[in-house]
Amino acid sequence: MSELIFLKLGGSLITDKHTEAMLRPELVRRIVEEIAAARQAKPELRILLGHGSGSFGHVPAKKYGTRQGVHTAEQWRGFVEVWRYASALNQAIMGALAAVADQPAVAFAPASSVLAAGGRIQHWNLQPLRAALEAGILPVVYGDVVFDTELGGTILSTEDLFAHLAAELRPARILLAGSDAGVYTRYPDGDVIARITPASYAKMAALPGASAATDVTGGMASKVESMLGIVQALPACEVSVFSGVEDGNIRKALLGEKLGTVITSDE
Repeated sequence: MSELIFLKLGGSLITDKHTEAMLRPELVRRIVEEIAAARQAKPELRILLGHGSGSFGHVPAKKYGTRQGVHTAEQWRGFVEVWRYASALNQAIMGALAAVADQPAVAFAPASSVLAAGGRIQHWNLQPLRAALEAGILPVVYGDVVFDTELGGTILSTEDLFAHLAAELRPARILLAGSDAGVYTRYPDGDVIARITPASYAKMAALPGASAATDVTGGMASKVESMLGIVQALPACEVSVFSGVEDGNIRKALLGEKLGTVITSDE
């Protein structure tokens, strides 16, 4: 089978994270056009698409503390509210994939298919997702609420989902497209780090721990650490953290160009 690529569209990229439930429709339109262009240029390309929740899910999630656990009646109402917002954003992305780029895509909602334990995925039947990839369909996952045997309920980020999926599907590359040019030495006015490895990361003093807007699933440091875990488990896998704002970047990255910060298992 041809190489498999995981592509994440960050919440800061596809939404205005400073305004609740605000999609960036023109940017989403261009992004899905670039995905379609890459698939047309390289028909054998297999892509698993993920997207963050941005200003849709993170705001109610912070209000109710959903990621930390769900037990009370009020917290369960918050759980449902986060689910509703996350689903609404996913529907907007799925609509753009169909209407703008005519891409055959199917969403795999974590809330209805993933069971967690202590914030970690315990069970996820991936046979339907594998079948979608084999059929040439674009599977789409996204940050969402899930039921949890220890916490009652919680939130799994797209990076959480990718970490589990990577172990099962073994992608060649993981592309994290956000609003920033890469991982900075100091946010927001530092330099972009060209390459990060487990050894070089251990020597770094700090990375930005939170984004400029509400993000209940951690900031850049959390994302980098999650990706380092993946490349250590899968040394052949390479991760790129780059800006999806710049015209053409997502198409270029899908077709193999190295952009932004590259995360690998060795130097």
